Amino acid sequence: MPLGISAKCRSIAPSATLTLDAKVKALRAAGEKVIGFAAGEPDFDTPLPIRDAMKEALDKGMTRYTPVPGTIELRDAIIKKMQKDFGLTYTRDEIIVSNGAKHSLYTALQTLCDPGDEVIIPTPCWVSYPEMVRMAGGVPIFVEAGEEEGFIPSLASIASAVTPKTKAFILTSPNNPNGTVWGQDILEALAALCVEKDFYILSDEIYERLLYDGKEHVSMASFAALSPQVKARTLLVNGVSKTYAMTGFRIGYTAGPRDVISAMTNYQSQATSAPNTPAQYAATVALSMPQDCVEEMRKAFETRRDLLVEGLNAIPGIHCVKPQGAFYVMMNISALLGKRLDDQFIANTSDFAEALLEKMHVAVVPGNAFMSETCCRLSYATATEEIKEGLRRIAAFVKDLR
Repeated sequence: MPLGISAKCRSIAPSATLTLDAKVKALRAAGEKVIGFAAGEPDFDTPLPIRDAMKEALDKGMTRYTPVPGTIELRDAIIKKMQKDFGLTYTRDEIIVSNGAKHSLYTALQTLCDPGDEVIIPTPCWVSYPEMVRMAGGVPIFVEAGEEEGFIPSLASIASAVTPKTKAFILTSPNNPNGTVWGQDILEALAALCVEKDFYILSDEIYERLLYDGKEHVSMASFAALSPQVKARTLLVNGVSKTYAMTGFRIGYTAGPRDVISAMTNYQSQATSAPNTPAQYAATVALSMPQDCVEEMRKAFETRRDLLVEGLNAIPGIHCVKPQGAFYVMMNISALLGKRLDDQFIANTSDFAEALLEKMHVAVVPGNAFMSETCCRLSYATATEEIKEGLRRIAAFVKDLR
């Protein structure tokens, strides 16, 4: 047998967002002033009580392995949150804590998918969903929804994608990359469809607390609380990264049917074992403490969103829909495709993003990474002054296109 990398691994595309973030960091290390709209990471410091809890955990000697699905204390805190927020009752064996919500999603898909199983993904979508499905041996099935549909596919479109091979539907609300928030009616219809057609809903709710304009989060848990059939088909994925600015702590969790959580625990026991012990202690504090700091960060994001959306819509050739949640904007550049900057032809979103980074040192993520051919994604998880300077540079860049 010759040496070499497996065909499966060779087929995996790198994360476009992380690749671009690495380029930005390399430019900054070289002394360049780069405005970064690429990374999906809050720029706030982790709240002090959480940092103190991390130190306390170390001082208490919490440096050993925990149970594979997480500490009892953290799982109990998650259970209390589910009961308080959604009126949904879970037991400890229906909760698993993993190394970030990304790891939660990965483990869930590895647990659910047999080779050839289909997983429906609305697009534009987060860059990792299709790759994680493929890594699990599944087949991603895309349902497109553009700006004119508010980035939310109709139930008819979703239903038409369902086949006997459909194993799951990946739901993200609030959404990455477009900030769309799914409403009560479409979610209720989706819940009914998953029961009728017998597939799982993998609901990624990592941005649940980042909502604007008085919008309220409607969780799939709301319907699971009313129907044991929906609950038996729903896996709720969440974590502490976005809400509490704890990205580096790597704590995510899944709440779901006991048999699925048990299988995920078995898989995780052989893959990574339990997540970081002190970080679990800090996450327990985060979920249990007063949530004033969360509201402060949410308000700041809302102000930044308004600034970015207004600024982008003022640039000729660019427009964007105001998002209702998360911290992303989809900047539509379709009117600029086909233009040139000096000798560089802007044929697609990748060309636009590369030229913008090269000429103006502004980092945005090309839309083709999210399966959008007309938009680039910008994150407003960056300081107000950075946003203002970034808008100035983007406007100057667009003005020079011919």
